[in-house]
Amino acid sequence: MRRRDLLKAAAGAPAASALAADALAAGDESASANATAAEPTATRQTTAPFPGILDSNVSLFRWPFRRLPLDETGALVAKLRSLGIVRAFVGSFEGIFHRDLSAANRRLAEECAAFPELEPAASVNPAMPGWQRDLDEAPRVVRLHPGYHGYALDDPRFAELLDAAAGRGLLVQIAVALEDVRTQPTMARVADVDPSPLASLLADRPGASVQLLNWKPRPPAVEALAGCPGLLVDTALADGTDAVARLVDAFGADRVLFGTHAPFLIPEAALVRVHEAALDEPVLGAVLHGNADRASSVER
Repeated sequence: MRRRDLLKAAAGAPAASALAADALAAGDESASANATAAEPTATRQTTAPFPGILDSNVSLFRWPFRRLPLDETGALVAKLRSLGIVRAFVGSFEGIFHRDLSAANRRLAEECAAFPELEPAASVNPAMPGWQRDLDEAPRVVRLHPGYHGYALDDPRFAELLDAAAGRGLLVQIAVALEDVRTQPTMARVADVDPSPLASLLADRPGASVQLLNWKPRPPAVEALAGCPGLLVDTALADGTDAVARLVDAFGADRVLFGTHAPFLIPEAALVRVHEAALDEPVLGAVLHGNADRASSVER
């Protein structure tokens, strides 16, 4: 399927049938046999029924500096449903700018309760007193915004949070960036978070699980972080037709998670990049669903 065909399918019908069902056509043994008849036996693989797409990087509510398309929850969920996205980890823009994060997290949980696809990612700020309470109340995923909350990843308070989250079996998401610096208000410029301290932090914490959101993978940072145990990356800002495939090659098929960064970015763009990667069926299933599902499971 070409890019234009995928976008056309996404606009008019669930893209799960266009992207996932064709690539992961689990129940159709005859189609699989026809498609792989010319392949060596060693490369033929069967897949379980595809459960739908899990988006690990979505946010709710209003961005304070400008209106975004799909910044109403109902419209955003309708778009996700049309694309075959059946689950999403969602943070809150309020959790970035509001001082009372407990209240912001409660509002996020209440909003998510109205939509079965949405799972709240509680905002936690280790630079503020009482962050342990916010961590204790988080269901399975927490989201950090160090750039906006004024600390770096070599801050001892972040290391303390990482230990506490690992002890609770929580997935820690770190937003490396949110908005391109070129569109940020002049008086509210926020630099991208430097993820390099994670190399030593995670080497000492094999039980921690950390995901980078909105990270632009560039050498030599990729080489420095690819070997970090417990480090996951999303696809939101992977740029180029082979960018997702290169992420999989660098980090492994089990450490790349589908993410759209909606509503900042249109979710169709992320689907196109994953499709253009031409991943093998098991890898595609892992990226689109399995990796995020496993990473957010407290039983991991």
